[in-house]
Amino acid sequence: MRSFAKPRVVVSKCLEFEACRYNGERIPDKLIEKLNEYVEFIPVCPEVEIGLGTPREVIRLVADGDKTKLMQPDSGLNLTSKMEEFSLEFLGSLKDIDGFILKTRSPSCGVFDAKVYSGMEKTPVLRTEAGIFASHVKEHFTLVAKEDEGRLKNFIVREHFLTRLFTVAEFREVKKEDSISKLMQFQAKNKYLFMACNQDSMRALGRIAANHEKLANEEVFTQYEDELHKLFHRMPKPNDHINVCQHVFGYFSKHLTKAEKDHFLTSLDQFKEQKIPLSSLLTMLRSWSYRFENDYLLQQYYFTPYPESLVAISDSGKGRSLS
Repeated sequence: MRSFAKPRVVVSKCLEFEACRYNGERIPDKLIEKLNEYVEFIPVCPEVEIGLGTPREVIRLVADGDKTKLMQPDSGLNLTSKMEEFSLEFLGSLKDIDGFILKTRSPSCGVFDAKVYSGMEKTPVLRTEAGIFASHVKEHFTLVAKEDEGRLKNFIVREHFLTRLFTVAEFREVKKEDSISKLMQFQAKNKYLFMACNQDSMRALGRIAANHEKLANEEVFTQYEDELHKLFHRMPKPNDHINVCQHVFGYFSKHLTKAEKDHFLTSLDQFKEQKIPLSSLLTMLRSWSYRFENDYLLQQYYFTPYPESLVAISDSGKGRSLS
């Protein structure tokens, strides 16, 4: 049974933790509830932190030419500077952060879809963008995984986010050991996972870990970390996973019956058509790894990139276009 490093994740406090929403509510979230066992959460409500009460008058983003202001229409208060000052101070105090889960559509925390209005009152929406706090998150944590709870209801987005989260947390533990041999072990165990994400980055990571140039450990780990984050920028397509699964299938194909082979190939087609999740294919391949005692494959993190109790096939269907 694989053990997992504990990711450090900043989360909007109104999601599962505290009744601090503008309307005084707490928003239940099943994923965050499940993650609580495996993740070190750092809850924050930027709006409360800048002195707004709970419940509170609505705030909204208002266009000011090319810029955006954070306004409270009822009071006429411009909260932009307060929110920016808090964001810079809070984010500057954070270390070893592996990810962010923020509240969708929030004028402070929305990662992608905070509405920007043309004026203070009932006016049209001009555009959507990141909220004020979330925009600073993007600037200060460029390479770190960032999602909102809405997109994470899509199982494709969720699988990639969780895979990235736990892989980066594992690397952070390896980095602390300052051992090139441990880094090479990490690279070897992630071969097929990295292949699915980005084959060019997989090869680049392999070259960095091999360290043929005899660089200092600190430089090797810095280069490796940068490339690791780049690898996860692209969300794998079904064909990427199919390619990897076919590679792994090659270890067993000559030992399987025709019926088993046909079933696997049919499952590949079902996965391509998004009728079954990736975890269904991985369960099949891992069972054959046990059956044929393939220790090399059993060590591959591709089979269990994150805790199995977090696997869920529920899917909102939303969020894929933003991947």
